[in-house]
Amino acid sequence: MYDNIIIGSGFSGIALAIELKNKGVDNFLILEKAKSLGGTWRENTYPGAECDIPSALYSYSFEPYLDWDYKWSHQPQILQYLHHCAEKYKIKPHIEYHQELTEATWSNEQSHWIVKTKAGKTYSTRTLVSAIGQLHHPSLPPMEGVGSFAGPSFHSAQWDHECDLTGKTVGVVGNAASAIQCIPEIAKVAKSVKIFQRSANWMLPKQDRLYKKWEKKVIAKLPFLLKLSRLRIWLLGGGLYLLLNKRNSWLRKLYEAHSSRNMKKHIKDANLQKALIPKYPFGAKRVLFSDDYYQTLALDHVQLITIPINSISQNGIVTADNVHKLDALIYATGFRSHPFLDGIDIKGANKLTLKDKWHDAPKNYLGMLVDDFPNFFIMYGPNTNLGHSSIIIMAEAQANYISQCVSSISTGKYKSISIKKEVLENYYDNHQKRLTKMVWADVEGSWYKTKSGVNVNNWAGRTMEYVRLTKNVAFDDFEIS
Repeated sequence: MYDNIIIGSGFSGIALAIELKNKGVDNFLILEKAKSLGGTWRENTYPGAECDIPSALYSYSFEPYLDWDYKWSHQPQILQYLHHCAEKYKIKPHIEYHQELTEATWSNEQSHWIVKTKAGKTYSTRTLVSAIGQLHHPSLPPMEGVGSFAGPSFHSAQWDHECDLTGKTVGVVGNAASAIQCIPEIAKVAKSVKIFQRSANWMLPKQDRLYKKWEKKVIAKLPFLLKLSRLRIWLLGGGLYLLLNKRNSWLRKLYEAHSSRNMKKHIKDANLQKALIPKYPFGAKRVLFSDDYYQTLALDHVQLITIPINSISQNGIVTADNVHKLDALIYATGFRSHPFLDGIDIKGANKLTLKDKWHDAPKNYLGMLVDDFPNFFIMYGPNTNLGHSSIIIMAEAQANYISQCVSSISTGKYKSISIKKEVLENYYDNHQKRLTKMVWADVEGSWYKTKSGVNVNNWAGRTMEYVRLTKNVAFDDFEIS
């Protein structure tokens, strides 16, 4: 019997494991479906993969890293950092690999969870935490002929490194966060690149660069400078939060103008300029960051296509006006963020599955708790995504909160805790009202929303508010046995 089982070994899972150890809880297990740790930074290995949050903030506050190569770190070094943390805090012995969760059932009689994996193993645990996150199911576009292309074809999150794109005509479906990172790398080797854009995105320059050797030496001798850099980036993120409030349209206009000016510095064709200016307010969808995407679009062998795709054929992509013959096809079409915990059968106290409980919307408390699901917690769950700062801040706050709950159960103070329904409903309704005042409400279709228009992904406040709300657990809000 474990005190706690964590599902997933990405940033959230490792943060919680470290915090459990800090609270004196050592009888825990991490179940990982893959052969190594790392979550999204293990999975996404496409050329150019890097973070869109500066490294000083996209790292644990308790483990500043003095050896970042770039201001905005690339995938290999972020993965290296996670391994470093798991080694330093002795988390790796707690991980079982090749154990993909398929089913978890709460036992009212024994007050624990029975967990089953795809490999056929069964575990028992007093508390269960999903640290799977929101962005790990690659999404393919719902269009005719997907899968029928005869040549090499894959999703950017499942990059085929055996496929040599040198001298080929490459089609890329999508132009969002992953696309703008891999397209410039593809364009370096491909004969031609055809980008199929559904809608434009607001984009700002990263101003990324390598850290100089003398800077690294100074930081090594004066590590508090890295903390100051982290604080500065966090405060800038707090300023960006103001963009997300619908009242501040004047501020969004300034950023829209800045984004447009930056684009027009590199794109001189008037028609292409028009195609790259979004028809929605700045911040209503994810704002992108790049230092080389617009420069790539200006190359002679790169073409942006905005005519909608009719279908995928054996030879390429069919639009209303043309048949685009391709040698290779890449889907840079993001992830299915909801339904949350898709494909996992989680049954609570009344034997109702989480899928059925959330059939209309994933109602939650602080993104972590669901009524009638005792001793069950979610990290990077519904309504905890950010549009202005680092998700690592949210992960640390959740790790602090959940570890308090787990500790209270592992020490025998409580047998089981379950958030009260009225507490959850009150919190959820208030949060959804706040979301209607944010700029995300001004766009009909985005990955933040369900088909019915409910924003199920984003947090409506600042990170400091979330840290304050999760600092101490209010056990009066729980049904306790």
